[in-house]
Amino acid sequence: MTFEIPVWFEITSMAVMTAILIADLLIIIKRPHIPKMGEAAAWVGFYVALALVFALLLFLSAQGDRADAAGQFIAGWLTEYSLSVDNLFVFVLLMTQFAVPRRYQQRVLMVGIIVALVLRGLFILAGAALIQNFSWIFYIFGLFLVYTAWRQAFPGKPESDAATETGIVRFLRRFIEIGNDYDGAKLRTVVDGKKTWTPMILVFLAIGFTDLVFAIDSIPAIFGITQSAFIVFAANVFALMGLRQLYFLLGGLLDRLRYLHYGIAFILAFIGVKLFFHALHVNELPFINGGQPVQWAPEISTWVSLGVIVAAMAVATIASLIAANRDKRGVGTGR
Repeated sequence: MTFEIPVWFEITSMAVMTAILIADLLIIIKRPHIPKMGEAAAWVGFYVALALVFALLLFLSAQGDRADAAGQFIAGWLTEYSLSVDNLFVFVLLMTQFAVPRRYQQRVLMVGIIVALVLRGLFILAGAALIQNFSWIFYIFGLFLVYTAWRQAFPGKPESDAATETGIVRFLRRFIEIGNDYDGAKLRTVVDGKKTWTPMILVFLAIGFTDLVFAIDSIPAIFGITQSAFIVFAANVFALMGLRQLYFLLGGLLDRLRYLHYGIAFILAFIGVKLFFHALHVNELPFINGGQPVQWAPEISTWVSLGVIVAAMAVATIASLIAANRDKRGVGTGR
């Protein structure tokens, strides 16, 4: 890194982000409701503006190459935001599968976001420690992201996933008593004088497992953008902050973004290649170039990464909307 972030800025930022998350959670607990489009759009805009303000404050506070510090945050935030949108597809499927009342979906999403932050925080600490002590971990991260990109672009049959989820539900029902009806957002309720779990416990467990899978995918991706653990965590927090409101804002639009997974796959593959080049550049493995750094290995700059991320998401989104409009016109004309 060619910059340093003051400790006071890191501590203050964490305190403010924690306060915002707590306030958001209290609002949901006190007033569970279905956000209207205007409300959801306003909140999404607020969190996007908050992330940009944070980037500006980071630029003003960092020592050294300030532009690179801010650029790494923006690139990391956009990467995590694009992966979070992909996460929304799974959330929609889970909400539909478990028939979660729409009134309480906000609370479910907020719990999922908090679990995701905790899991990603642990993965970030582990990833930062590995990077600091074992430079060869970049090879593994790079290959893993390329594999993940392939899996993202060419996913398996959804039927197998559904069968697995059904198996998990059947497994849980063997050991705990789970009712068939929701009781608001409660995890436990009383049915015929007997305490039992509500289906909400299955929803939380499914979302927690989903968060774990996405954390495994997303943390290596952002470490390909920056090796600053603080920036990695901040980018994840800001990406997840507006996820709940984005869920209600996009709504039925998600199924129109048919090519989004290709854009995400391209980003993951690009970062995987970037990580592999970086691994060559700092190589210490004895069976590669005699344990010496590979000088010809290019170092892809933060600004090139940012441009690739924005371009990939823009192309995938525009292509999806064009295809959706073409299909709509075809249906409208009877073709």
